[in-house]
Amino acid sequence: MFNMSAQSRIREFLLRKSSITYYWKLRSNAKNSKSKLRRYYNVFLLNKYHAKFNAMIPLSAQIAGMPYFPHGLNGIFVSTDAKIGKDCVIFHQVTIGSNRLADSNFGAPDIGNNVYIGAGAKIIGNVRIGDNVRIGANCVVVKDISDNSTVVLPSPRIIEHSENRDNAFHA
Repeated sequence: MFNMSAQSRIREFLLRKSSITYYWKLRSNAKNSKSKLRRYYNVFLLNKYHAKFNAMIPLSAQIAGMPYFPHGLNGIFVSTDAKIGKDCVIFHQVTIGSNRLADSNFGAPDIGNNVYIGAGAKIIGNVRIGDNVRIGANCVVVKDISDNSTVVLPSPRIIEHSENRDNAFHA
């Protein structure tokens, strides 16, 4: 492995089976590396990993422990100023994002310990999510959630039409 070119190392890395443990080790090495060259190399690999899985978890995000990603990093976005507690479960397509509009809810989310975030959930702005909270799939959270709570969407609304709808896709 030591005689491999950088390009072949990257190819080997990208073809390697998805491993959150390996990703977290890379992230830890990038954050804690004393050598600038080693840090840049690890950040480069992290960026390749992010691109492969369409994800972004910046090094500046404060994450207390390694979260559990049941479906891998697919589509996960975490804001640079976000805080995530220990033992969190984060499903695919989750956004934990900042609100940069000065007129409302400016800031980044602060997520407590043992939080379950369902697939497609969006947590936006300066909100505090308490400990032991469950956030259901596709929920949009823009207000504080107290400890030991569950957040769910209301049931779907059905709109009936009297005429036939044209559902053809035109490119």
